[in-house]
Amino acid sequence: MVERKLLVLFGSQTGTAQDTAERIGREAKRRHFQCRVEALDSYDVANLINELLVVFVCATTGQGDPPDNMKMFWRFLFRKNLPPGSLCQLDYAVLGLGDSSYPKFNFVAKKLHKRVLQLGGNPLLPAALGDDQHDLGPDAVVDPWLLALWDKILALYPLPPGLEIISPDVRLPPKYTLHYLAEDSPHPDGGLLQPTAPRAVPSELHPFAAQLVSNQRVTAESHFQDVRLIEFDITGSGITFSAGDVVMIQPQNCPEDVQQFCQLLRLDPDRRFVLKPTEPGTSLPALLPQPCTIRHLVMHYLDISCVPRRSFFELLSYFSTNELEREKLQEFSSAQGQEELYSYCNRPRRTTLEALWDFPHTTCAIPPEYLLDLIPRIRPRAFSIASSVLAHPDRIQILMAVVRYKTRLSKPRHGLCSTWLASLNPEQGDVRVPLWVKKGGMKFPTDPDTPVIMIGPGTGVAPFRAAIQERVAQGRRGNCLFFGCRQKSKDFYCQAEWEELVTKGFLTLFTAFSRDQRRVSLQEEKVYVQHRIQENRRLVWELLSSRNAHVYLAGNAKQMPAAVAEALQLVLQLEGGLSPSEAEEHLTALERSQRFQSETWS
Repeated sequence: MVERKLLVLFGSQTGTAQDTAERIGREAKRRHFQCRVEALDSYDVANLINELLVVFVCATTGQGDPPDNMKMFWRFLFRKNLPPGSLCQLDYAVLGLGDSSYPKFNFVAKKLHKRVLQLGGNPLLPAALGDDQHDLGPDAVVDPWLLALWDKILALYPLPPGLEIISPDVRLPPKYTLHYLAEDSPHPDGGLLQPTAPRAVPSELHPFAAQLVSNQRVTAESHFQDVRLIEFDITGSGITFSAGDVVMIQPQNCPEDVQQFCQLLRLDPDRRFVLKPTEPGTSLPALLPQPCTIRHLVMHYLDISCVPRRSFFELLSYFSTNELEREKLQEFSSAQGQEELYSYCNRPRRTTLEALWDFPHTTCAIPPEYLLDLIPRIRPRAFSIASSVLAHPDRIQILMAVVRYKTRLSKPRHGLCSTWLASLNPEQGDVRVPLWVKKGGMKFPTDPDTPVIMIGPGTGVAPFRAAIQERVAQGRRGNCLFFGCRQKSKDFYCQAEWEELVTKGFLTLFTAFSRDQRRVSLQEEKVYVQHRIQENRRLVWELLSSRNAHVYLAGNAKQMPAAVAEALQLVLQLEGGLSPSEAEEHLTALERSQRFQSETWS
């Protein structure tokens, strides 16, 4: 009889695609499939030619890019020398997760579906394109698509005789079992942050414990937003980087939240345990030491401050001994209850810890071994590096806005990583932060005579500060910066530094202070970087047309990138004499040749 094996491969940046892949894995187990769920880059892609049934779940990040944990797979899949029929035995399906407010909506899923088809794969269904912008989120597409997928798969691989689909009322076993150690068992030395031995370049599995040397607020105390310039000492780390690269920082939960969580679940934070996989072949969580304390697990691993997903409520409902709580949890995990769940969780940005407070009877009945199935791990956060090694050897600086905002909940919302970093005081002893560096998307020109036009409103200026420091240290002029913020007196980051470079002839600076300056037009309008680009169109055109300048854009992904692209197209029309369609094509050509690069985030 044909082996009933299913492989679910995911590419996930924020954890949503992984969560969906694990949901498919659970549904496969209920249908008695042998199922593996793996990140695309953890999977040996050379084995793909032997697979019979694969579901790909992938997100699209940034400007239509694949997530970090599928980049190697992506490069391999698009190699020119792969024979056209190499995947002819493969039945596959692609589930994409994206956001239709971005121009390259679900680009990775569409491209993956097409490429596997080119290589001879047999699609079971058209690609599903989940959309974050939908009122019910991606599940509006995912739910019906999965029902259709299981119909197709069960037609090819019927249930073995005498077996039925395991009822949704039955709880599946946890991924790991948790074994408490006796109180008197010997303690191995070491915690999360043993400084990395110089042997390995720091990475997610081996971060470097960098010392925090300064943590300075760069906005006025009276300004609504707290923005920090933070500096880390990376002496002896083996880390190298250049302008445009990104530092990854592994944050941790605050002690008060850890204490609350342990009290709610009646856990002793000092108890030590080891994990064992329930199924052979499952690897242990790489970032958890063995043995480990409950406190370490909660502080460094479990993301108790994230907004819980539907799968959280589904699993939680199995532990509920209280009928009212169980009914509510089941509603939140049903397809019909998604609007209600969105209003309860996503809209007010309620955290996992807060949700647990609302279900006290259920929470104190959670078996500890299910914690790793219930709550995702804390993900590292990415920051553009805002300094150059040529100006600051053995240092990394970041420019970070502290995330804090109000929703209808009484307590303000806080960003986990920015709040933690902002709270660290280097004057209180040796403060260490786990970090590593990865290549960024922006590459600056190697030719010393190529000018650069940098457009960086707000903290978008961070990578340009690194680039300007690097270029100035190399004696390069031709640095043109468009910077925008609200008020010159409140959030003009690094003002003295820019002004000194202008005086020395290294920098041409254009500023837009949206709350200070008004444009005199039919109605008074705030001034943004796109207006400054239009006003200085002759210079921009001259740099682009005669001096082969490169253009860079960084900052918030909402309206700004489109407004800047429009301003650049206007420059091409008014100064270069191009028609609107030619201007659009010209800008696309600049993007293709890497002369126009952008890095935006939401």
